[in-house]
Amino acid sequence: ADYIACHKSAYVHQYDVLEGIKEGGVFVLNSEWNTIEDLNRELPASMKRTIARKHLKFYNVDAVKVAMEIGLGGRINMIMQTAFFKLANVIPFDQAVSLLKESIRKTYGRKGDKIVNMNLAAVDNAITALTEIPVPSEWADAVDAPKAEEACSCGCGCGHDHEPAYIKDVVRPILAQQGDKLPVSAFEPDGLVPLGTTAFEKRGVAVNIPEWISENCIQCCQCSFVCPHAAIRPFLMTKEEMEGAPESFVTKDAVGKELKGLQFRMQVYPEDCLGCGSCAEVCPAKNKALVMRPLQTQIEDQVANLEFATECVEPKDNLVARDTLKGSQFQQPLLEFSGACAGCGETPYVKLITQLFGERMVIANATGCSSIWGGSAPTVPYTTNKDGYGPAWGNSLFEDAAEYGYGMAVAFRHRRDKLADLITEAAALPNLPAELSTALNGWLENRDDAEGSKKYGEQILAALSDAPENHLFEQIWEMNDLLTKKSVWIFGGDGWAYDIGYGGLDHVLASGEDVNVLVMDTEVYSNTGGQASKSTPLGSVAKFAAAGKRTGKKDLGRMAMTYGYVYVASVSMGANKQQVLKAIKEAEAYKGPSLIIAYAPCINQGIRKGMGRSMEEGKLAVESGYWPLYRFNPQLAEEGKTPFLLESKAPNGTLKEFLAGENRYAQLKNAAPQESERLQDLLEKAYNERYELLKHMAQAPAASAEEAPTLEAKSAGETPAANEKTKPSTETAMVPPSDEAGQTTADVTKNKA
Repeated sequence: ADYIACHKSAYVHQYDVLEGIKEGGVFVLNSEWNTIEDLNRELPASMKRTIARKHLKFYNVDAVKVAMEIGLGGRINMIMQTAFFKLANVIPFDQAVSLLKESIRKTYGRKGDKIVNMNLAAVDNAITALTEIPVPSEWADAVDAPKAEEACSCGCGCGHDHEPAYIKDVVRPILAQQGDKLPVSAFEPDGLVPLGTTAFEKRGVAVNIPEWISENCIQCCQCSFVCPHAAIRPFLMTKEEMEGAPESFVTKDAVGKELKGLQFRMQVYPEDCLGCGSCAEVCPAKNKALVMRPLQTQIEDQVANLEFATECVEPKDNLVARDTLKGSQFQQPLLEFSGACAGCGETPYVKLITQLFGERMVIANATGCSSIWGGSAPTVPYTTNKDGYGPAWGNSLFEDAAEYGYGMAVAFRHRRDKLADLITEAAALPNLPAELSTALNGWLENRDDAEGSKKYGEQILAALSDAPENHLFEQIWEMNDLLTKKSVWIFGGDGWAYDIGYGGLDHVLASGEDVNVLVMDTEVYSNTGGQASKSTPLGSVAKFAAAGKRTGKKDLGRMAMTYGYVYVASVSMGANKQQVLKAIKEAEAYKGPSLIIAYAPCINQGIRKGMGRSMEEGKLAVESGYWPLYRFNPQLAEEGKTPFLLESKAPNGTLKEFLAGENRYAQLKNAAPQESERLQDLLEKAYNERYELLKHMAQAPAASAEEAPTLEAKSAGETPAANEKTKPSTETAMVPPSDEAGQTTADVTKNKA
């Protein structure tokens, strides 16, 4: 190659960036290392040798700084393109600049003059920021620290001498783009791939990461709750554990009677953080407890702090209730450091679910973003807890994920029925030891309760170790993986749930099987580049809907509710975290099919504030009436209560303002203002009508318990008579107020006979 550019400075330690460059070629690095002293300290010896020995023309540009000053954030593409045309000599530079600016107007014109002008400024400012670096002659003989060079398995001198063989022999070479050189013998013969391997990547690609300001922290743990990559977590320390802590390991007294006597710290994982800023944005403290700082100013102290927190501090996950916002964050996330976009709106939901149920989860994943960030070779973000338990994850086809998960659930049900038969038979044996008898009967009474089945399952295994030989005991022991009730989940996006996999999804929901479905709704096919789906709303610009979609969004939630026995929830983490928690807990506990439709802000939506504000975008979506919050719990109907709870307030009239903040709507506004206005008027009318309909559902008198659709009635082919009058209810129906009261306030309306 005559020209190579490295657009991310962290890559110089991860890849052989200069492989294949010609003698006298041009190398451009985007970094904040503007002096020869900085570069001498930061560049690996192998790179310095190549630069000097091949007599490369070496340039540095701090493109991130230029982009930030202009207002482009981390978008450096135009700056780096300008540098290419300046140095590569493929066409006259003046002509290249003219063509670049023409392409900017064509490409970004629909996004408004502000975006166009910022990109034009990027071209103009790029060359002045480009600095030629005089190459020291001593670089030709540069040498890394001997230990690191010897231990490195990927050729970059990184010193991964402490890592498992699979990481050194398979993962590191693949991550270094050297996977095609691996022999077949490097892999496990059975194809086994370890879990939790993303923890070894330590990419260090963030520009800025959060710095914790301890005196401002109120210990709410919302920052950890919303982090898409599990890269910031709370730690609790005893006085004894604090001995030997680094000087920079700042803590404060933990808040809460359960935590008395402990120290609290919010710890960032500096090399795993992507720097989206969601944590800092969501911090509710008057003076922010998290402030974004350049990675290079944080890395040394925070790496040492993290090592101390993870190596010297025991997890304390049993002090605060697991199913609370704060308590959930003291649980180890069993989805960590995935390859999802910075600020991703999908992974926070999945991470939370793993914190609540991860050690007994089984996941059927639909092809889409969740299969890319969930299982891309060579690393896996799903991991295990200290006891070796974690989610079992599988990905079938796009079109059969629901059936795939349904098959898992049915298989587990049949296998556990067999186990129950064995335990029933064993419990009836004469002269059983008291401990074993208690454990067997306790399990039979609690087989469908997660905690109960785990508790008595452990007692069964302990008692069996001392029990006399018996073929029943041997069979029970062989099936011990089924003692704890499994939590079966089906994950997918709206392209799967609303479109390609809808037939299967409908079939599974109708079946009555105890499965949980999470739909991460980005309102486009995100993974394939933003094509319109049936979830895409009226007037939204997407691929295959370049002039704005002309049909409305499919109401998947209301369609599922027509069955009467499907648990359905519509949630938005940015709007109401407590409602998200309630919905997930209720869905998992419900003995039947559950559907959670989660609003997931996405890079394809073109959020003008940036993906670091994705939680705020979710809040605005709910307040404007764009996204409703509700829960439909059939168990309430079986108790004679109103099953539908509407948890979002009436639209506050800011829908068009919300739409203007996203390029998917703003593009049409710029290209065809009158048509955009017409479609947005129709969208606002439709969403106002939807709210009134949902409000009516929440206020409707509850049916009697006898008339409520149940799974038992469905399986027997019975349904309540449609023309029978429902009995008036004295139970409460909850409808949010139309005033400006707090987010969780609700009017309680009595339905009188």
